[in-house]
Amino acid sequence: MLKHLLTKQGENLGDLPLGEYPRPAFKRDSYFCLNGQWDFACNKNGEIPKSFNEKILVPYCPESLLSEINRVFHKGDFFVYKRTFALPDGFKKDKIFLNFGAVNRAAKVYLNGAFVGEHIGSYLPFSFDVTEHLKEENEIAIVCENNFDDFIYPYGKQCRKRGGMWYTPCSGIWQTVWLESVPKDYIESIDISTENDLVNFSLAGAQNGVITILTPNGSLEIPFSRGKARLTLKNPVFWSPENPYLYYCTVKSEQDEVQTYFALRTLEIKEIGGIMRTCLNGKPYFFNGLLDQGYFSDGIYTPASYENFEEDVLTIKKLGFNMLRKHIKIEPEYFYYLCDKLGIVVFQDMVNNGKYSFFRDTALPTIGLKHFPDTILHANKKSREVFEKYMLDTVALLKKHPSICCWTIFNEGWGQFCANEMYLKLKTLDSTRFIDSASGWFKAKNNDFDSLHIYFKPVKTKKTDKPVFLSEFGGYSFKINQHSFNDEQTYGYKKIESHEDFQRDFTALYKEQVMPAIKNGLCATVYTQVSDVEDETNGLLTYDRKVLKVTVETIKSLNDDLYKEFYSSF
Repeated sequence: MLKHLLTKQGENLGDLPLGEYPRPAFKRDSYFCLNGQWDFACNKNGEIPKSFNEKILVPYCPESLLSEINRVFHKGDFFVYKRTFALPDGFKKDKIFLNFGAVNRAAKVYLNGAFVGEHIGSYLPFSFDVTEHLKEENEIAIVCENNFDDFIYPYGKQCRKRGGMWYTPCSGIWQTVWLESVPKDYIESIDISTENDLVNFSLAGAQNGVITILTPNGSLEIPFSRGKARLTLKNPVFWSPENPYLYYCTVKSEQDEVQTYFALRTLEIKEIGGIMRTCLNGKPYFFNGLLDQGYFSDGIYTPASYENFEEDVLTIKKLGFNMLRKHIKIEPEYFYYLCDKLGIVVFQDMVNNGKYSFFRDTALPTIGLKHFPDTILHANKKSREVFEKYMLDTVALLKKHPSICCWTIFNEGWGQFCANEMYLKLKTLDSTRFIDSASGWFKAKNNDFDSLHIYFKPVKTKKTDKPVFLSEFGGYSFKINQHSFNDEQTYGYKKIESHEDFQRDFTALYKEQVMPAIKNGLCATVYTQVSDVEDETNGLLTYDRKVLKVTVETIKSLNDDLYKEFYSSF
């Protein structure tokens, strides 16, 4: 039997769920949120019905508890949303954009009966200029279809027959819908790049204005001209999980004003004592993390509140971890802002497409086949083109966030093809971060790490010419029935029956297997995982985030010992 599990935030939803400005790294004072109750219908033809007999709470997907629909749909189903709204007085400037954080997978948008645009892709934001279609009273309609069964577009871990490591699909709108108004000469984008203490600004849209930057020594102003500005910071403060310092700034043109921020931090790989080590801000650094799939018991892809994200980050920091591997999912930008602000490194996965094969992608590699010529894998031309486009679009969207320190291109062969070539294309776009081109297996020559997944045997490593990254391991299953999604099925890599045994075995895993691997070049780890997810009960937290399966003091002390082992090794 499947349980209805609410997080504490889900038990106390406000009138406007996730009503905060959704894009903190590019923020204006113009914001009209369309989250809340919408009319909802499901049909097979994608037509907008004359009447609706259900309501849905946006931005939660219809499969979720929080949406108030809470059922699973069939292949070929269309989801139709409709609502009316009136803009407040004084809202309209010269242009108005309708923005979507993400819709899964395809969306057609209508405003006052006019078709304004469509978008395909489940994880990236999109927008439309709707200025000419607006009236005093407005009706918006959105027709969605979550057809991930062709495996062409990124789909993550969605599966119509959920179970084990595959989860309930997330259809339709699953991030904030909102309107903003901008002047004719508006700032379209801001790209900020840093190199040590040197900061470069590149703006699209408005070409001239002033940037005001808050520093520890007060504010400073620099002009930008033709969309460019450059400065060298005195007494620079570098970002790290231990000191997540952000330089907040205001970019002001003649007509527009945007709030943003940046941080200084460097990443590199150096040979130290004959071993390749990962370095943050010029010094060896051990990236000690957890696998974070970003699923919630009540909202599935979408947290009830951004407090859910914040509590996850703060909890793992209290435990002594400094990194999350965001696993084959792209979060709302607010998540990355919290990681920037609170100080947690993110190793960000690309979202897989391509058809999964248990035999090829799991069974054979588990027994040792981890080298395979991936140039012949997933040869569908369109699938390859779509993956590459979404990889590059993902980097373009998220590269502003200093917390992201690594990109993972392929995970365990899922959708993998030409990893060496994809590495070079990604490195050309972003040379400032680490790249794990093949996490787990089907290894690639072009990879910044020797990346290992180890579940069913002891952790053993050997020295290589690359830093060793234990990119998945552990996954011990400790099920707490009152807080478990599925009473009948349990998925994990080692079954444990009590808090005491779980903490004992977790501690032994690190002390007896992980710490000894440091001498062979281990520089980063990802234990599976932050929380339980549906049938998987291998989280440090339960799926509803109400029970922490370990004690903070014990795990914090364990991680302190791990860092001491690392820093004493050179």
